[in-house]
Amino acid sequence: MLRLPDFTYIRPKSLKEAGRLLAELGPEAMAVAGGTDLYPKMKRGQFTPRYLVSLRFLPELRGIRPGSKEGMWIGAGETLTTVAKNPAVNKRFPALAHAAGSVSTPALRNMGTIGGNVFVDTRCNYYDQTFFWRQAAGFCMKKDGDICLVAPKSKSCLAVFSSDTAPVLCSLGAVALLAGPDGLRKLPFEQIYQDDGMHFVTKRDDELLRAILVPRAAFGQRNVYLKLRRRGSFDFPVLGVAAAMALDREGICRSARVVLTAVASAPVVVEEASRLLEGKKVSREMIEAVAEAAAKVSHPVDNVDLDYWYRKRMTRVYVKRALAELTGLKLETEKVPQEPVKDEKGP
Repeated sequence: MLRLPDFTYIRPKSLKEAGRLLAELGPEAMAVAGGTDLYPKMKRGQFTPRYLVSLRFLPELRGIRPGSKEGMWIGAGETLTTVAKNPAVNKRFPALAHAAGSVSTPALRNMGTIGGNVFVDTRCNYYDQTFFWRQAAGFCMKKDGDICLVAPKSKSCLAVFSSDTAPVLCSLGAVALLAGPDGLRKLPFEQIYQDDGMHFVTKRDDELLRAILVPRAAFGQRNVYLKLRRRGSFDFPVLGVAAAMALDREGICRSARVVLTAVASAPVVVEEASRLLEGKKVSREMIEAVAEAAAKVSHPVDNVDLDYWYRKRMTRVYVKRALAELTGLKLETEKVPQEPVKDEKGP
């Protein structure tokens, strides 16, 4: 049985105090809310903080305000279960409700927060192992080593970003409200991430996510999130597709956005989707073109579940399904690629 190492748990009374403690304690401290990702990684020796600064009981991080002047305000400390079951979230942003409700299991959703999910650590089969396994196989650059075991010649870590809620927030044009020493700073979610498995978040170390703001401009948009995984529960996505679209009464697309997750070290915005769809009446041919464009920018690698080539081909399938759901168009019967059955008998 893996056990948690020794650490000091600190429970600040305010967000300002939490930020001050993290600044004073430096690299030896980490913030914790639900801890559903942090604690297992501490057991495996991937995170080694001496101090944990709790954000779990801070009132500044709680609440969902659907009637805010700027849009819908969602506290970073709200649990995934709360977000998934909130009536206002379900009505306006069913994609976000579905994404939050598809994370892991009910028990972990009751503990895990939306703030934790948007910053969940990147994953890799060579990294998400016990210390003894990693020591025997050779450490990777993400922890204790100096090379990427997926691609030894790569100059950067190729661990996969697998948040379910982040691509939805990117597709809706959501903004992160970051609390730092200089006050509150707004940063679009699209700008928060970068394609580097080790340094995938661009926010400053002295900043904490206070809330998520989904702008009023997104209120009239149709939105959907589709998730591919081996099992119908518990598993991380090996592909996620978030799509948002605004259609007028004549069926003309006024705005469109498609975002992928679990195919890179950051969410991937399919830039071509907006160019192909906006200002036009959506057709089956356009959906096919967007799906093809999404497949071209989808670059999964062989470091999580299911074969990488299969996940790339499924990108096309899932983007078509997402856009068909948003527009109500019926597509021709898809030929879904089948994952090959591996021969367990060996040579």
